[in-house]
Amino acid sequence: MATYQPGDGWDVLADPSRRSIVTCLAERPRAVGELADELPISRPAVSQHLKVLKDAGLVTDEAAGTRRVYRLNPAGVAALRDQLDTFWNRALRGYQEIAARPDPDSTAGEETS
Repeated sequence: MATYQPGDGWDVLADPSRRSIVTCLAERPRAVGELADELPISRPAVSQHLKVLKDAGLVTDEAAGTRRVYRLNPAGVAALRDQLDTFWNRALRGYQEIAARPDPDSTAGEETS
């Protein structure tokens, strides 16, 4: 399994199982067993995916008795959202620039003085 660092969130989320785990955790915090019960993957696989998500800064965990409860890391999710906002703003600026250009066909038949 590849080693991920904070900031590799998009690479980490390329895996459908990890996206499913993140979707579950977006609803509420869960333990490994709860996630495994909801997903078509084994408990050991869920644990491995959670480790990758944690290494990438997308989830955090805390001890709750004999189990660990995982939740989304607001800072990690906010970093992904900031990146999406940057992409979106660039796309909008590009669209605005294109839309603001004069239409070359509208001046084709006009006479110049």
